[in-house]
Amino acid sequence: MDNKIKHLEMIQRIIERMGTNSFQLKGWAVTLVSIIGALSAQGTDKKFFILSFIPLLAFWLIDAFYLQLERKYVELYKLVNKENGDIADFDMDIHNLSIKGTKMRYWRCLFSRTEACFYGSITIAVILLAIILKVW
Repeated sequence: MDNKIKHLEMIQRIIERMGTNSFQLKGWAVTLVSIIGALSAQGTDKKFFILSFIPLLAFWLIDAFYLQLERKYVELYKLVNKENGDIADFDMDIHNLSIKGTKMRYWRCLFSRTEACFYGSITIAVILLAIILKVW
């Protein structure tokens, strides 16, 4: 039973790291978009503001990858928790997990509620600011 608890704790730490990485990516996305917006508003070329879409898209893609990994490790956690007895091998391989639904697929993670609401709202804000700054 001790091995099972240790295995579950290892998986839980990985899940926590994925959540922390996702949180940090969101912070960096907001920071970079704000910096680019501030530089554009201070009299430099306003078309420079369009560059804010590049880090926004990059962070969105990376964040969806971390969400996918987190979901896979949550499924591994559930699988290990259901097993009876002690676990000897501490298997952490998530590639062999059978995907019951589609919630662990990359595209579903990319357009999940949390990702779409956060990055979608920033994208809308960037578009509105581009219209206000008359970039286009």
